[in-house]
Amino acid sequence: MTRIAVLALILAALPAAGLTATAQGSLSQPAAGVDMKSAPSSFRDLAKRLMPAVVNISTEQALAAPLPTFPEGSPAERFNDYFGRDGGAEMQGSLGSGFVISTDGYIVTNNHVIEQADTITITFSSGRELQAKLVGRDKDTDIAVLKVNSRTPLPFVEMADSDKAEVGDWVIAIGNPLGFGGSVSAGIISATGRDLNAGRSDNFIQTDAAINQGNSGGPLFNLAGQVVGVNTAIISQSGGSIGLGFSVPSNSVKRISQQLIKEGRVRRPWLGVNVQDADAALIKAYRAKGLTGVIITRISDGSPAETAKLEVGDLILTIDGKSVGGVREMTRTLSEKAIGKPIRLLVVRDGRARDVSVTLTELKEDEDETVAAPDTAANSNDLGAELAPVDDDMRRRYGIPKDISGVVVSSVSPRGRAYNKLRRADVIVEVNFQTVSTVTQTLEKVKAAMANPSQPVLIRVKRRGETGGWFDQFVSIEVTK
Repeated sequence: MTRIAVLALILAALPAAGLTATAQGSLSQPAAGVDMKSAPSSFRDLAKRLMPAVVNISTEQALAAPLPTFPEGSPAERFNDYFGRDGGAEMQGSLGSGFVISTDGYIVTNNHVIEQADTITITFSSGRELQAKLVGRDKDTDIAVLKVNSRTPLPFVEMADSDKAEVGDWVIAIGNPLGFGGSVSAGIISATGRDLNAGRSDNFIQTDAAINQGNSGGPLFNLAGQVVGVNTAIISQSGGSIGLGFSVPSNSVKRISQQLIKEGRVRRPWLGVNVQDADAALIKAYRAKGLTGVIITRISDGSPAETAKLEVGDLILTIDGKSVGGVREMTRTLSEKAIGKPIRLLVVRDGRARDVSVTLTELKEDEDETVAAPDTAANSNDLGAELAPVDDDMRRRYGIPKDISGVVVSSVSPRGRAYNKLRRADVIVEVNFQTVSTVTQTLEKVKAAMANPSQPVLIRVKRRGETGGWFDQFVSIEVTK
């Protein structure tokens, strides 16, 4: 089976062609009165109006080691020119797309289009060429801002409110696919909020408008001529469009590009926690109201979370009054908060809700976000899991650090309540917020908790991650089964 990969849309240099620019100033129109859902009889007028603000971007990069030349006077000397071996550095080029966002020449594109480029050439639809300078770039969102100097004001386009974009809305993409400059394709928004595991704040708009290699950095327009997204990636088995294109939402682009223009870099707020999604069962186990939230599983030393006295196991329900839908939504919400200003978290701890004020600081590049007494194993219990004390043998077998104490899970019955909840080598450290250190103690607390059939049992475990580190994980066990 062919592996489907997310392809960066970047292409070796090819000739570009375009149309003639006839307008200056903003080419976007107010969205009021524009029907975003009804298909127009033609996209002709819209495409003609927007084309002057969309540009082709070509780059050149000098490779570190030039190709060697054949020695003078050798029989192969005549091949030096044929192979381009003139003794200078070999150049490597690429093509992409972009669009003008101001009359004074600021241009938005993808970071991967211009990354490591030594020269950047902007070609307008009129055929006019200008050299561009890099203003700033952000690897996480794959957004970059360029600047060209023009004696005359440049036509530009405006950003839409991407939060108002809906599945089914018509969109058009304009760009430089495969070097064919000024190409237009149309389609609809297929989905929003897509996560491609490309960065910490993935939130892509998916479209079936044809997007190919070379469209990278180009705009995805709504019917008002406003940019609703920046075309960034495709999923394809062949490298060509199969109707799965992805764009960075314009609200993110707007925020990132403004920071790049102002400061040349992006400053991100930092809370300093690792979290896991909390489903309805976990929230019920916390005796909290709601359907979504996140649970803190780790707090970084010296972080704002530590300063605010947040604790591992805290259930976060809202940020500044807005419900937290999960880890990704929390990441996006925090990314939009101001550094140095307090935010309010509604957290649940020990069954009680409380407001916590936290002042976010700036994220730095290098920041991420006792032995039990002997006992006997139990393989027939309310959990359906075989438990054992954390002794020296278990520490060697599962690599359990000396600073972790509790009860280790050695197996889980597929017919037990804990199946797909607990895992082999998990170390149970708490049952309903009460510390446990022996198998007997653990089973007693589980049995006592199960006396209330309407309330799930909340278990906190230490779990080994894929990279070998241990982290906190919270699971809920339903009593009725």
